[in-house]
Amino acid sequence: MAVKKDLSINYLGLKCENPFFLSSSPVGSCYEMVAKSFEAGWGGVFYKTVGIFVADECSPRFDNNSKEGLRWVGFKNMEQISDKPTELNFENIARLKRDYPDKLMVASIMGSDDDEWKKLAKMAEQAGADMIEGNFSCPQMSNHAMGSDVGSSPDLVRRYSKAVTEVTKLPFIAKMTPNITSMEIPARAAAEGGAAGISAINTIKSITNIDLENLTSMPVVDGKSSISGYSGAAVKPIALRFIAQMAKDEKLKGVEFSGIGGVETWQDALEFVLLGARNIQVTTGIMQYGYRIVEDMISGFSHFMDEKGVSSVDELVGGALSNIIPAEDLNRDFKVLPSFDEDRCIGCGRCYISCYDGAHQAIDWDEERRRPKLNDNCVGCHLCLNVCPVQECILPGEIKFKEGRRAGDVVIKRHYE
Repeated sequence: MAVKKDLSINYLGLKCENPFFLSSSPVGSCYEMVAKSFEAGWGGVFYKTVGIFVADECSPRFDNNSKEGLRWVGFKNMEQISDKPTELNFENIARLKRDYPDKLMVASIMGSDDDEWKKLAKMAEQAGADMIEGNFSCPQMSNHAMGSDVGSSPDLVRRYSKAVTEVTKLPFIAKMTPNITSMEIPARAAAEGGAAGISAINTIKSITNIDLENLTSMPVVDGKSSISGYSGAAVKPIALRFIAQMAKDEKLKGVEFSGIGGVETWQDALEFVLLGARNIQVTTGIMQYGYRIVEDMISGFSHFMDEKGVSSVDELVGGALSNIIPAEDLNRDFKVLPSFDEDRCIGCGRCYISCYDGAHQAIDWDEERRRPKLNDNCVGCHLCLNVCPVQECILPGEIKFKEGRRAGDVVIKRHYE
């Protein structure tokens, strides 16, 4: 049965019909593309980054990582900022805002000095953009005065954030690079410079594959290649980590977050929201499946909220943060032994092999019955659960407290669907 909930949420003081936006990338780089996405149901767009210069792109410029037949586990993108004239991009932004006034329009900009940042910010405001995003994080710019080389310098992030916020009253969002140890440091600098929001993450510097024919990385451009940005499902765990750390940072209280990285489904989007994001951006998922994935996100969010009795997206924002604690504070008094469902077991032996060769030799193998049996070596690491190809064949079972530790109630995960 179809369920439709109100998914509207305020982001930086502006009402969005839903939190799902196109990220600044190839998926939102012209009028026709963005208009089509709006018709499909996206709440807004971070229009592809506009600069003073027009990017001169290489060909080809994409590659992907695969595993065991699954393509697009990760995606490499060597594309830079917009390859269209600056004035045309702002004309498109103005036209989109005029034709779709209820959709949120974020102008993503990138300059190479104070004057360029200020000029682009003024042009964005004149075009009718609702917000401005400063791209401090593109990892494949041909000019080191731009992109992730800027984003890894707190002084430059602060300086350019201030340059923008001095000339416009529009909310300013700083887009962070993950090519850094601690994202909180440049994020704080952005806030000190006047940024009201943080977008994270941009792509991760990478080499995805080595081409054995030409002895270079992929994609091959006239026999050569370069290090560039990695995105897709593989980067989601890293993106979630950075969002959570910033959302828990006391010095970033009041800053609002837009989550990016590996979002393909409604559950992916929900995970970012539960870690503090009020806005979700998508690129690689759209490049694979098209704009209509937003229909799944809207439907999935609606069903989840209905099942949980949640009336607004606001109630979900940051809901998981209090349960993510420092490693030294974890309860280490017990171990949770795995439980094997013999009726579901297909006798493949993967749990036995992985435990013997990669863990604690805690599983014995009954060769006649082709079934695993736990022995006393088990430490409750749950590697077996993670390698089992049959859903819910191996689940958390008996809780055993370590010798000398006081027994008590323990919360465990019951379902792995």
